[in-house]
Amino acid sequence: MQAKAASNWPSPPPTIGDAYGGGFYAGQIGVSGVATHNLVVGPVSSAQSTNKKWKVENTSTSGTSSVINGPANSAAMNNADHPAAQFCEAVNVGGFSDWYMPAKNELEICYYNLKPTTTSNSAWGINPNAVPARASNYTSGTPAQTSASAFQSGGSEAFTATDYWSSTQYDPAPSYAYPQNFSTGSQGGNTKNYALNVRAIRRVAV
Repeated sequence: MQAKAASNWPSPPPTIGDAYGGGFYAGQIGVSGVATHNLVVGPVSSAQSTNKKWKVENTSTSGTSSVINGPANSAAMNNADHPAAQFCEAVNVGGFSDWYMPAKNELEICYYNLKPTTTSNSAWGINPNAVPARASNYTSGTPAQTSASAFQSGGSEAFTATDYWSSTQYDPAPSYAYPQNFSTGSQGGNTKNYALNVRAIRRVAV
């Protein structure tokens, strides 16, 4: 793993769920198992919303195909036609205004490290951008419920055990986009005009 820049990585380093970067530390994302960014989940009170559509109609949106570059996907949707991304782009909390709607593989890392429930996982989980990279699916018990108590079901910062939108369009059928289920881990596509939860994150370069 790459050495951490002192300005970005406190000593001692945070553990999953610790207060960090205006929100809470959720893990790392990278390429070929090498970390490039630390992921920060925004607080529920300011960075989470329910009942947001990915798009008001089920049509393709250019610039939203990345599974890792949430900032680019989200910026391409910062308008009233894309309510979920527009909400995330407007978040300003913890002294930061660079919050965004996470890409598919970023949001999956949030699930893997901050899973709220003890429910068995579905057959998903491959993520080449996780650190370390994961080349195989979940088992029924891995990931387990997070040990960060605030993120366990009923905790003050817990994800709801339901679907959250990622900012990644489902390119085989561009009227769909990828959600992440925070109970079982499933990532099947859903129509864009369906209202789901959304939660803004930000990233800090390693």
